[in-house]
Amino acid sequence: MFLKGVKVLDLSRLLPGPFASLLLADMGADVLKVEDPQGGDYARYYPPLVDGMGALYASVNRSKRSMTLDLKRAEGREVLERLLEDCDVLLESFRPGVMARLGLGPERLRKRFPGLVICSISGFGQSGPARERAGHDLNFVARAGLLAQNARAGEAPVVPGYQVADLAGGALYAALGICGALFARSRTGEGAWLDISMSEGALSLMAPAVAMRAAGDPMAPGEGMLSGGIPCYRVYETADGRYMAVAALEPKFWEALVGALEQPELSGRGMLSGEDGEEVASALASIFRSQPQAYWERVLGEVDCCVEPVRELADVIDDAMYKARNAFFELQGVRQVHSPIRVADGRDAGGHRPAPQHGEHTEEVLSALGYERTAIAALRQQGVIA
Repeated sequence: MFLKGVKVLDLSRLLPGPFASLLLADMGADVLKVEDPQGGDYARYYPPLVDGMGALYASVNRSKRSMTLDLKRAEGREVLERLLEDCDVLLESFRPGVMARLGLGPERLRKRFPGLVICSISGFGQSGPARERAGHDLNFVARAGLLAQNARAGEAPVVPGYQVADLAGGALYAALGICGALFARSRTGEGAWLDISMSEGALSLMAPAVAMRAAGDPMAPGEGMLSGGIPCYRVYETADGRYMAVAALEPKFWEALVGALEQPELSGRGMLSGEDGEEVASALASIFRSQPQAYWERVLGEVDCCVEPVRELADVIDDAMYKARNAFFELQGVRQVHSPIRVADGRDAGGHRPAPQHGEHTEEVLSALGYERTAIAALRQQGVIA
């Protein structure tokens, strides 16, 4: 596909970096995971396990290769730099300063490899007072103000059910930045050092809210137009304890909804706020609570009114819409999600390979670099490789 021929060295582990390189691999890039010899990416061992491999690891590391390399050893760094001689992208997610302490600082690498695109993913960025702070996704979305948007006044914020900063704020922006840097290099011949802060990535998702607040929008979390403050954009419980998501913002959708519900008295009232809005929302809540979710799916499924069932993950896997789009496939006994980057004519890159075992391709890679068997054995004896 689009990145065929692009070579990526991925020094990252766990979720943000591997998901970024997965996006690149799904577009055809040749991704080589470089892991430490003492166990490597420990997502590999995170339960649940399928045939001894963590499902999380398998899901974000398909179609990659893996080699082991101790970057704390001079011999390991020498191998890495030989790999970089024929490499387009270096992806890392160490805490800022670690690469420099290893003798692999981006400034030095850029001088030796001017066409190299280096992408550094970190919690709070490569500069600034928080650059060395440890953190995880919850910390990043909290600091960015995103977490507070998940609660109404007087309520505790709700921990997101997925990693917003890791996946959207970190991985997506990393992959996007890498593609942009590669395009620029095709014109200038120069690489780049990308500084991807997961906290800032989460903050960027708040750009509309930041702008509206700066312009004087007084709405508190849970009271805005797109955060549950109006009846036409809310989640309503059904009789069986499940939910329907109503997003009938435009008048035509609201009128279609109230028409299907046979509630003409609600016509023109979808955008009301305050007490009037709560009155409308209360009426809708009573209606939706009168029947189970499946009933509302049948009644509203063919109505053009922007209402969808709130699916449990188990339901999503069997959803006919996603099946029709071939959104899922099986690999290594693990259900995987296809890349959403599709070519509209229906072509599928296909050819997904299983996620690699720890160091599965070490000898293959070293042999391609010109290392003889005796040299490879010596590196293993020294603990440079596993």
